[in-house]
Amino acid sequence: MREWARQSHVKWYCRYHVVFAPKYRKKVIYGKLRRELGGIIRQLCQQNKIEIIEGHAMIDHVHLCLSIPPKYSVANTIGFVKGKSAIRIHREYLGRRRNFTGFHFWARGYCVSTVGLDEQTIRDYIRHQEEEEKREEQLSLLAPRVLPPVKEGSTSTGLEIHQLLTAKVFQNFKLSA
Repeated sequence: MREWARQSHVKWYCRYHVVFAPKYRKKVIYGKLRRELGGIIRQLCQQNKIEIIEGHAMIDHVHLCLSIPPKYSVANTIGFVKGKSAIRIHREYLGRRRNFTGFHFWARGYCVSTVGLDEQTIRDYIRHQEEEEKREEQLSLLAPRVLPPVKEGSTSTGLEIHQLLTAKVFQNFKLSA
């Protein structure tokens, strides 16, 4: 059963699947940054009373399942998280101390979709995405077009889910400076 949140005049259940990537989709989220990126994003979300339901950082993008109160817009929330996290990344990991104008870490766009009845499917996808990508990569070397179903009785494969959620996500991203 869903757990509805409350504020003084509203009862709500607003969950979003969000994906965003570093500038030029460079493979830069690894090592110490990858281990600590969750903490950075978690602190920023706590400032605005945003709950992180699920999250996973891949080497070239980040998946989050967020519960955002209705008083905040999704665009402002993601802008805040991306902007403030970029400043912290530049300060703590790239050695920049001040004058952050013109220094970007995240790409301009992001993908967001509402989470409805398929919440558990999306949470499982976020949680197991890295293993799924490794498996797909290994299988693509052997038989690029044949993949077994993810679960018994399921008709979709991990590759189909990944293509649906990530290929369409980044098709509109422009890789401009």
